[in-house]
Amino acid sequence: MAKKVPHIVKEIKKVHVPEIDYAFNKNISYSQLSIYYNCPHQWGLKYRDGYKIFEPSIHAVFGTALHITIQEYLTVMYEESKAAADRLDSEATLKRVLKEEYQNFYKKNKNIHFSNPAELAEFYDDGLNIINYIRKRGNIYFSKKGWYLLGCEMPIVIKPMKGLSNVLFSGFLDLVFYHEPTNIIKILDIKTSTRGWGDKEKKDEVKMSQLILYKKFFSEQYNFPIDNIEVEYFITRRKVYEEGDYPQKRIQEYKPAAGKVKINKANQLLESFLNEVFNSDGSFKMHELEKRPSKENCRFCPYSNNPDLCNKNEEIKKKFTFY
Repeated sequence: MAKKVPHIVKEIKKVHVPEIDYAFNKNISYSQLSIYYNCPHQWGLKYRDGYKIFEPSIHAVFGTALHITIQEYLTVMYEESKAAADRLDSEATLKRVLKEEYQNFYKKNKNIHFSNPAELAEFYDDGLNIINYIRKRGNIYFSKKGWYLLGCEMPIVIKPMKGLSNVLFSGFLDLVFYHEPTNIIKILDIKTSTRGWGDKEKKDEVKMSQLILYKKFFSEQYNFPIDNIEVEYFITRRKVYEEGDYPQKRIQEYKPAAGKVKINKANQLLESFLNEVFNSDGSFKMHELEKRPSKENCRFCPYSNNPDLCNKNEEIKKKFTFY
């Protein structure tokens, strides 16, 4: 017998999220914030100046495929039963979406391959290991006792700062749950990782600001008390150390501190970014943006080998040895 859906779940699902009018609105996201704080100049080239360079990545292809497969599994689990979810052919879903996403990236990459069959097979096998781990241990991470799945890819479209009427912050929340006994909402963000997160990732204020900002804006968008919202990163490991006395788990959970102090700090990061790049009328400021060359930033920057777009190239080549 199906559980009676709580009134608050019905009300949240009825909330109308505005559409973005790209002819009028400037759209920002957490990914823009992340790029900006790594290197403002890179952000400017990509989002302000229009030098968009497509960057195909097997990691992005895999991330999308795993997200969709996990979300499908959990949707069936909460709407029907875990047994029904376990009967899903998740292997076929993972393989299908991997192929589809790779083909999409391949076409956008001017029909140039960016991976090979052996690598794709390795990522597929890694995905199967993660899916099977969730099947076997899903009850540890996902309880149905009082919990309801509010949605997958729940949208946020909201004005992030007063005075910037045509600038909107948008995002999609991977998984959102509601716990009726405690009136708590949990926002879960799925991250795909090779070997999991260490202290570097956990102490990265910009990285942590993603879920903290989602918490703030979910509260405003869906009119739900911010103190009753929890956030958590659900980190999937492709590779684990299976030897030794303490073999690693395929899943790593991390709950960032997300109280008032952290919310204010994350909001300050966002507002500093907005004030740096936008005029009060929502137009872009056209001043020169700081370049922040580093081994990590420049290795993955699509502009690092183009001296016409970044004059730090020679300096970078002399300083770092990965070229």
